[in-house]
Amino acid sequence: MAQLLSSSCSLTISSRNKPYLKPLNQCSTPFSVMVGCNNSRSPLRRLSLRDQKPRKSFSAVHAAAVSTSQDTPVQTSSGDPFKAKRVMVFGGDGYCGWATALHLSNKGYEVAIVDNLVRRLFDHQLGLDSLTPISSIQNRLHRWKALTGKSIELYIGDICDFEFLAETFKSYEPDAVVHFAEQRSAPYSMIDRSRAVYTQQNNVIGTLNVLFAIKEYREQCHLVKLGTMGEYGTPNIDIEEGYITITHNGRTDTLPYPKQASSFYHLSKVHDSHNIAFTCKAWGIRATDLNQGVVYGVITDETAMHEELYNRFDYDAIFGTALNRFCVQAAVGHPLTVYGKGGQTRGFLDIRDTVRCVELAIANPANPGEFRVFNQFTEQFKVSELANLVTKAGEKLGLDVKTMSVPNPRVELEEHYYNCKNTKLIDLGLKPHFLSDSLLDSLLNFTVQYKDRVDTKQIMPGVSWRKVGVKTKTVPA
Repeated sequence: MAQLLSSSCSLTISSRNKPYLKPLNQCSTPFSVMVGCNNSRSPLRRLSLRDQKPRKSFSAVHAAAVSTSQDTPVQTSSGDPFKAKRVMVFGGDGYCGWATALHLSNKGYEVAIVDNLVRRLFDHQLGLDSLTPISSIQNRLHRWKALTGKSIELYIGDICDFEFLAETFKSYEPDAVVHFAEQRSAPYSMIDRSRAVYTQQNNVIGTLNVLFAIKEYREQCHLVKLGTMGEYGTPNIDIEEGYITITHNGRTDTLPYPKQASSFYHLSKVHDSHNIAFTCKAWGIRATDLNQGVVYGVITDETAMHEELYNRFDYDAIFGTALNRFCVQAAVGHPLTVYGKGGQTRGFLDIRDTVRCVELAIANPANPGEFRVFNQFTEQFKVSELANLVTKAGEKLGLDVKTMSVPNPRVELEEHYYNCKNTKLIDLGLKPHFLSDSLLDSLLNFTVQYKDRVDTKQIMPGVSWRKVGVKTKTVPA
């Protein structure tokens, strides 16, 4: 197994002393990109690209173009005159980040992407690949400009490198930052000690750096941070949106909702939330924490415009989410892998709702010193319910869909009470895309279209919460 990444990576263009300060769309001629790593400035180790597997060939399929007309952003109801125009999307090359960057650009915001491209390196490191072919970030942005006339600036570097982050803030001067730039997989964080440490260092330190950059260089900037519903765990009471009012021994107070994280990844998100809440109180930072449920789907209005804008679609047991994995399994004739009893209940949402939720949070910013928490999901399902829905939808398409129960690699309740509140984004104007028969049909047809790219060896879970150890695990050749 390759070792972990350096956290001091930057875009290098030989003509500049501080190369990462020049965003992509300011370059008049094409240039090559080199990610340089400086281990002396990072406690983490370097990602190696040994044992890379070649990408499979594929047949490109063009999607129909859609309108890029802009809707009027929702106005803030808080009375605060602040309004964001310039938005930086940290982690804008990833699954949620890429779709969000395009959506915001399409809605009239000036957008910059900040990314160290490490998610692509994880695939090389673990021998994984997206179901969909993914263009380089440079080609993606050139295609977006060619189709829409809209520019998205690009800063390649690591937000754990504060010098890079500070210079990026000073260069772009964002009104809002959308923070997706975290290692986002619970199974990845449970592979071994080195990845558990990397997840916590990358996520917690990166977020701390963002908070300090806002304080020092852009104090009015609104932080929109992607959290996770997994911070709450599965308590035997209703889950409120961030806070709960408690009466104890005759006294009443409104307190942060108790957190019961279930992996080193989820714990990093809990630490982020605490750090953000503290800095809002101490420094007057304005922040919105989006506790997101499980995202499914791949197509948004913007990513459907052209094959070079396609989003990634993870189906493996490390980065793939439940419904996406089930659809791929159905497409290739693999039994749907239900962990344990299948009674695990979670909040889910379409990726089209993810981008809309972020837009609503930006258009209706938190006040200075306010730490808001929105539970970002639209429906709740048991895992077994999702499997049944995919089975029925697959049968209508002539697929022979079977289900198998596999030993649960996680430490979690497999049957439990689960009732979460999610009204705040609805109140701001979110109109959800619910999991309909037509949506499932579309998702299954999409996975069937690319089924020749599926590596069935990546389907079964191979990371155990109970067997995580010190030794760095390797991937067989």
